[in-house]
Amino acid sequence: MDMRQNMLAGVAAAALIAGTAAAQDFANRMSTADHFMTAAAEGGLAEVEMGRVAVQNASDTKVRQFGQRMIDDHTRINHELTQLAARKNVTLPTTPSPKQKTTLDRLSKLQGAEFDRAYMEDMVKDHQEDIVEFTRAYNNERDPDAKAFAGKTHPTVEAHLKQAEEIEGQLKK
Repeated sequence: MDMRQNMLAGVAAAALIAGTAAAQDFANRMSTADHFMTAAAEGGLAEVEMGRVAVQNASDTKVRQFGQRMIDDHTRINHELTQLAARKNVTLPTTPSPKQKTTLDRLSKLQGAEFDRAYMEDMVKDHQEDIVEFTRAYNNERDPDAKAFAGKTHPTVEAHLKQAEEIEGQLKK
């Protein structure tokens, strides 16, 4: 190999190494964003479905109104997330997780005050977990779009938690 060929080989090797590092960084960034978006999508779908059950099965007006809020807010959030995922070429789930389906099935069998208490207890627990996930994504996410989505959505999730806690507290009186 002549000097020119050696130089081209060296440049090619350096580009490959740099490209691999950039590709690995991109893969790491996307894998955490993929995970966050997937979990958020499953949770959002579950919130909408459980909200529909609440509108039908709740006896307390505030619980039915909360269920409708879950339908409205999470339908909007799910739409925003779907648009983000499309831009990132991320395929989102179209159904809640198996664990969420089990909760949905359990709640679907309840009516009236029994439903109200169980649903609001689940909503408090679920939104507490969501706060942790959205906070973690906002603080640690390396993908700027996923981070922005987490930051934008976090206040809504906090408002849901606060309202769920208030309603749950009133039902226990």
